[in-house]
Amino acid sequence: MNIQQLEYLIAVDNFRHFAKAAEICFVTQPTLSMMIQKLEEELDVKIFDRSKHPVEPTEIGKQIVEQARTSLKYFRKIKEIVENEQNVTKGNFKLGIIPTIASYLVPVMLHQHQSEYEAIELTLKESTTANMIKEILNGTLDGGVLAGPLNHPGLIEYPVYYEKFYAYVSPHDEAYEEKEIDLEMIDIDNVWLLENEHCLRGQIERLCRLKRKSLTANPPVKYESGSIDTLINVVDYNPGITIIPEMHAMGLSEEKQENLRPFKNLTAVREVSLIVSKDYVRKTLLNIILKIIRNSVPKSMQDPNLKQYVVDL
Repeated sequence: MNIQQLEYLIAVDNFRHFAKAAEICFVTQPTLSMMIQKLEEELDVKIFDRSKHPVEPTEIGKQIVEQARTSLKYFRKIKEIVENEQNVTKGNFKLGIIPTIASYLVPVMLHQHQSEYEAIELTLKESTTANMIKEILNGTLDGGVLAGPLNHPGLIEYPVYYEKFYAYVSPHDEAYEEKEIDLEMIDIDNVWLLENEHCLRGQIERLCRLKRKSLTANPPVKYESGSIDTLINVVDYNPGITIIPEMHAMGLSEEKQENLRPFKNLTAVREVSLIVSKDYVRKTLLNIILKIIRNSVPKSMQDPNLKQYVVDL
C-alpha cells in the first residue's frame, strides 16, 4: 500500500469513473486500474463494484476510501507545517461557499484574487453546509464560507461579516403599502421560503417564529426554491413576501429595490464566517483567504458589535 494508491482510490470515488479518475491523476486508465487491483489483492477485498455504472465502492470499500482521505489529509500536513513556518504565500486553497452567499461574493473574490494574489490557486465550490462540514473534516476542502455560528467541536470559525435581513414584498400584497414590516403580523403562508437544505431558511424560520396566523390548514400553493433570485421573481408576480440577506439586496436593480422593506423594531443579522478544521496548519495562507473575503464586502458589515444581533441557525 502506498500514497499513490490512496490518491487513486479517492479519485475513483470522487468521479465514480475509472477513465475520469485516471485523467485527473495524469496516468493512463490501465495503470490506475492495475494499481487499485493490486491494493485489492493485498487487502483481499473488493473496494469498488465495477459491475455498476457509475462505479460504486463496496460497503468495506466505503470505509477504506474514508480512511484513505483521512490518511492523506494528515500525510500532507507534514509539508504544510514546513510551508507555514517559512511563511509560504502560494499553494492551493479549496474553498466551499453556500449558494446563498456565492452569487454575490464569488465575483468580487475572483477579482481580488486575480489582481493581487495570483500565486495562490483558489478553487471555489458551491456546497451545502452539511456537505461542506463533511468535506472539510475529511480534507477534501480546506475551508468554507457559510452562515454560523456552528459551534462544531472539530471546526474553527472566523467571523468575517454580518448582514441584515430585509423583506422583499410583492407589489400585489397589501403589505406593500407599509414602510416597515412587522414580523408579528406576518402570516407564514405568505412567506416564500428556500428549501430545507439551506441554512438561511432556518434563520428565517427563527426570525419569523413561524406562528401560523391563518386558519388555512393547507395553503393552495406551497413553493420552495433553492434560489433567492427565483423567490424574488415569484414575489414579483404573486402576493406574499420573501426574506433576503443584505448583500443580495444590495445587488438588486433599482426597480427591484423599490420592493425592499426593513423590519419594524428589529435588528437581526446573519453571521458569515470562514471555517476550517481545528487541525488546519497553513495559517499564512488562511490569513490571505480571510483578507480576500473581507476586502470583498463593505467595511460597515464587518463591525463586530453586530454579533449581538445574530439569528441562530
